[in-house]
Amino acid sequence: MSDLFTEFMGEAAPVPYSAADKRPWNGARMNPQLEFKLRNLPDSPGCYLMKSEGEIIYVGKAVNLKNRVSQYFHYSAQHSPKVRAMVEKIDDFDIMLVDGELEAFTLECNLIKLHMPRYNIRLKDDKAYPYIRVDLRQPFPRVELARRQEKDGAKYFGPFQGATVVREVLDVVRMVFPIRCCAWAINPDKPRRPCVHHQVGQCPAPCAGLIPEEDYRATILKVMDFLNGRYDPVLDELRARMAEASKAMNYERAAVYRDRIRAVEAVMQKQKAISTTQGDQDIIAMLPHDADALVQLMFVRSGRLIGSERFTLEGAADEPPGEVLTQFMLQYYGPEITPPHEILLSATPPEQPVVEELLSEQHGRRTYILVPRRGEKLKLVRMAVKNLKDEAQKLDRRNANSYARTQGALEELQRVLCLEKPPRRIEGYDISNTQGAQSVASEVVMVDGKSANKEYRHYRIKTVEGANDFASMYEVITRRLSHGLDELAERRAQGLDPEGGRFSWLPDLILVDGGRGQLNAAREAMLAQGLDIPMIGLAKRIEEIVLPDEEESILLDRHSGALHLIQRVRDESHRFAIIHHRTLRARASISSKLDGVPGVGEKRKRAILKHFKTVEALRAASLEDIEQVPGLPAAVAASVYRFLRAEEAGQKET
Repeated sequence: MSDLFTEFMGEAAPVPYSAADKRPWNGARMNPQLEFKLRNLPDSPGCYLMKSEGEIIYVGKAVNLKNRVSQYFHYSAQHSPKVRAMVEKIDDFDIMLVDGELEAFTLECNLIKLHMPRYNIRLKDDKAYPYIRVDLRQPFPRVELARRQEKDGAKYFGPFQGATVVREVLDVVRMVFPIRCCAWAINPDKPRRPCVHHQVGQCPAPCAGLIPEEDYRATILKVMDFLNGRYDPVLDELRARMAEASKAMNYERAAVYRDRIRAVEAVMQKQKAISTTQGDQDIIAMLPHDADALVQLMFVRSGRLIGSERFTLEGAADEPPGEVLTQFMLQYYGPEITPPHEILLSATPPEQPVVEELLSEQHGRRTYILVPRRGEKLKLVRMAVKNLKDEAQKLDRRNANSYARTQGALEELQRVLCLEKPPRRIEGYDISNTQGAQSVASEVVMVDGKSANKEYRHYRIKTVEGANDFASMYEVITRRLSHGLDELAERRAQGLDPEGGRFSWLPDLILVDGGRGQLNAAREAMLAQGLDIPMIGLAKRIEEIVLPDEEESILLDRHSGALHLIQRVRDESHRFAIIHHRTLRARASISSKLDGVPGVGEKRKRAILKHFKTVEALRAASLEDIEQVPGLPAAVAASVYRFLRAEEAGQKET
């Protein structure tokens, strides 16, 4: 293979499928409807939509639908594992006919974006880099920071390495070009008073009707040229104005232009000059990584590298490199993202002339796709591939760290506790109260070493009076496991997966925040339910693991991944319990404060509590704020307000 991909990866490309092999595909879910459609496929260009139980799982294009679609259902050693897995699921397909290959390309791209089929190459951003956004559909467009690139008809410039860089560029833009920075809606029939930005010469005050829309738009077009990396016209104009001001002995004005020139040059110096052609280019390279494909996109404008962005194409590692790059270009470029005059690729797209024609037609100017073999352009592509290799190494290290914190820690915990298997589901429990009042318990859940926040539960202690953590722990474990056993029996009778219920997925390990007393109470509750689930306690004093019916505790190395894992469970259960206890305490405080206020019963107490959340917020509220409580009459709101003010005055007197 002659592509640059081979040079970097040292592998041969997959051999294209040969239609000569006509043996039936053994894994296909053939049915009469599918066989009928296959026999009656037309010799026409178009798109095909593969389905499984009514869901579209793949969208493809073909110059000849009969030949292309039939290939999926003929036995062939050239099918990749991904294609084999897809064909095994296909039970139906639809086709859409078009007039030619270009229309098939366009339709395929639109259908993939619409349906996001699971077996297609799908574009996913790795990071959300900030952009500069200009919406030319507005009469007086703003130049603003955007956290994400949206397909909303606006023009986006970037991406930039961070919001700080964007703000620096915006400061330079507003210093050089008089444009508005406010978000006011401009109404020519209702002019506003100009703000201080107009007085210092940084805004032409379109809100006051002091500049025609045509003149403002001309300035915005210059801003867009500047953001595209064309700095020379701006510098030439600023230098000319500085010279005129100096000649007129208006040195203060000349100093302003001097500062603007320095600001532009500072932005220029931060961007690496990488080309002498002064052209606009996008450099796109791909690299397989695990099951996905990483794509690096670098932006060169006016011969300067102004930014780069990295993407992930899910499940595309086994696809030919040229096909991956084709799908990326078709999904990335659109009405809001105009391709430059030249696109440099690391591999040759299979339908390069058609892709060039499609991109050129969509954007009204000629776009060239090149796969460089030598010279400066090859160096640019090598730079993109080098960045991808560095990112792949970082991902591998990140995945290794994640494994050590999750699965690796679970495997270590299995060895330490002599469990039959790593504990997939770990539940942590803690009790919180204030001198026995508002006693609550928390249940936090960790699945496969990661917090499962949707599984967290709170419990109000119902049967225990006073501060008795042992009895409270017995109650909460009893309630949780009894709910789980009841729901588990129901779901098994219905043939449902236990992991889908609220309580039916029982834990593989229970962690109690506390020492031997809390642990023994929890174990008694568990045994009373007829279960035998591994259970441990974690005492805070020296972070020792307490085992039931064992005199000696386990002390792990402070760098142990297993210790860090159970510490996270313990700390999370404690945090969750404290938050709930504070909430209940605040509600009780508000409720007690409102006792005796005329017209305020339990229902209105709940409404006030829901609205203000805390006593402090209620005390600081004005009469108008209290009147905003839903369902609270104005007279009752006035009573609450007078009661709070009288109480506050009494506290001050004492």
